[in-house]
Amino acid sequence: MFEFAWPWMFALLPLPWLVWRLWRPASPGQALRLPHALLEWGANNQVSARSAAPWLLTIGWLSLLVAAARPQHIGPPQAQTHSGRAMMMAVDLSGSMQTPDMQLGGQQLSRFDAVEAIASDFISRRSGDELGLVLFGTHAFLVTPLTYDLNAVRAQLQSAVVGLPGTETAIGDAIAVAVKRLAALPHQARVLILLTDGVNNSGSITPQVAARAAKAAGVRVYTIGIGATRMTVPGFFGDSVINPSADLDADMLTYIARETGGQFYRATDGNQLADAYRAIDALEPMPQQGPTFRMHHEWFRLPLAISALCLLSGLLWPRWKGAAA
Repeated sequence: MFEFAWPWMFALLPLPWLVWRLWRPASPGQALRLPHALLEWGANNQVSARSAAPWLLTIGWLSLLVAAARPQHIGPPQAQTHSGRAMMMAVDLSGSMQTPDMQLGGQQLSRFDAVEAIASDFISRRSGDELGLVLFGTHAFLVTPLTYDLNAVRAQLQSAVVGLPGTETAIGDAIAVAVKRLAALPHQARVLILLTDGVNNSGSITPQVAARAAKAAGVRVYTIGIGATRMTVPGFFGDSVINPSADLDADMLTYIARETGGQFYRATDGNQLADAYRAIDALEPMPQQGPTFRMHHEWFRLPLAISALCLLSGLLWPRWKGAAA
């Protein structure tokens, strides 16, 4: 659909005529007398009614008004993809995330490699959500503030390095950092996904205190405990089977989830980790339909160019005619 954003600009259409009517010519006694005869204006230099100059000036003025009225092409209504939901992801980067005990697609991966692969797919499917990323080890850091730019969140996760924020695990601090960002928003749906493979052994805030703060702020925390329960390791006297997730505090993660209205998921391999993300995706569905908007495409450039060309040509027309004569 085509329309003018500022149609009232056409009220200025008679402005040149009004200026011409109100502009009184100077009386003979007040006329400017030029000192040299060659500088006098003759009748042959005046713009005649048959000259093209009035037409060029008229077209230029009309085109200028059309450009000033902002002609626009308005597209069809489109549903907005923003859901109004704010979601943070807190990912453990402690040293134990390098443990190669995860199976995904028939390959043996470290815990963080499995998280990176599956979480990246989860991020891609959250179109319309505001996402943010917290990385934590000995300390917790907000790496990506809440944003609709999912590519930026995914890129930050893929460029993360295990052990960079420290080798210990500050789960309480990670929850506190995420809750601080989520609680400042006016949205009703606030979600934190916390992924760790250990126990809280660092930081200034305990997970229990952080969970109560999250509940008070209306933040639901989904916790995911990652790590296999069996792993074969070579030794001097032969291979032995160990539990690489012996330090995982599942009770603490379950408490955090229940206290805040979320859920706890246990992921011993890549498939269970993917199932956990799919379950969270189902519990936090995207709205089917939201408010609509219409794209506006401005078309003022063409009439503005025509106006400039016509006005310039109209002003220079008497000079061109005089030179041709």
